[in-house]
Amino acid sequence: MSLRSFLEEMKKGREVVRVRDQVSPRFEVSSIMKAFNGGPVLFFENVGGYNTRVVANICGTRRRICSALRVSPENLYKKLISAWRSPISPKIVKEGPVKEVVEKASLSRIPVLTHFEKDAGPYITSAIVSARSPDGKIENVSIHRLMILDDTHVAVRLVPRHLFKLWETAKEEKKDLEVAIAIGLHPAVLLAASSPAPFGVSEFGIANALLGNKMRLIKCETVGAYAPAEAEIILEGVMSTTEETMEGPLVDIIGTYDIQRCQPIIELVGMMHREDYLYQALLPSGAEHKLLMGLPRETMIWEAVTGVVPIVKAVNLSSGGGGWLHAIISIEKQTDGDGKNALLAAFGAHPSLKHAVVVDADIDVFDLEEVEW
Repeated sequence: MSLRSFLEEMKKGREVVRVRDQVSPRFEVSSIMKAFNGGPVLFFENVGGYNTRVVANICGTRRRICSALRVSPENLYKKLISAWRSPISPKIVKEGPVKEVVEKASLSRIPVLTHFEKDAGPYITSAIVSARSPDGKIENVSIHRLMILDDTHVAVRLVPRHLFKLWETAKEEKKDLEVAIAIGLHPAVLLAASSPAPFGVSEFGIANALLGNKMRLIKCETVGAYAPAEAEIILEGVMSTTEETMEGPLVDIIGTYDIQRCQPIIELVGMMHREDYLYQALLPSGAEHKLLMGLPRETMIWEAVTGVVPIVKAVNLSSGGGGWLHAIISIEKQTDGDGKNALLAAFGAHPSLKHAVVVDADIDVFDLEEVEW
């Protein structure tokens, strides 16, 4: 299962808009992405200065994500929980479409976007970063923004989660951390990489479970990391445990600029890609960003509230709350205390939550006027 197979399905469903006019990767592509936020898949066929096409807004709607996972909206949370609980290790193969071209890394040949006026520079925003612990026993796959420094170096934004733990372990052993950066992926892989898997559980296994055991991995040529064989691009890198640089600012999920921080530098030591690779873009603070980050948290809220209220119909981390800070939950109330119990469970499941509303099952949580009424 690949980005391309998913795009073919979306074309048949008339979910793809082609942009044939020449556009610049600096501000112009992102401005069009913002204009079509929450809308169709965008296919940029003429990016100024590059022979590469850009696709965007892949995971821009719930309906598309459900289509990618072949699940109804009513069963989406259950499918995600099932994959979290029962991951399936993918098959490792020696060859794959992404190995059509193997060469030296060169970021200047990739149309990496500059999204907003005050951004520190071009950023890769749709890539997954995979790495294994120095002993090879623990693998982590997660999404991280990557600021372009030069043709072979990026700064990676690390949050104190699993990749950070692997990096700290490597640092204690006075080693650098080898990583694979994969771009151009099926929505299931991106959603798996956004999942709250426990440390020690590879998100590749979650992706494979979501894809019905149809995912394949390949080992990188020059580093000890693995990546999806169906990816469009794989950048092989070494994350330094001694060299850091200032990273940011960049627009974050709630639409404000994140602060600058000292972050590790990744040196790119190799690259493999399809002959006519597609570059997948993701707009910071756009609908796709909010859905990929928010859906796993909605699932956690749904599961927690289901533990205290018999029937939970829907959860929405609303757009007005940045897809992260505000929740609307519809339940079938059984007793007078159900609403309060649902709220307490929601705040326990998602500590970043600042505001929550519980409504009856006949209210559409995605219709904000109906919720307020």
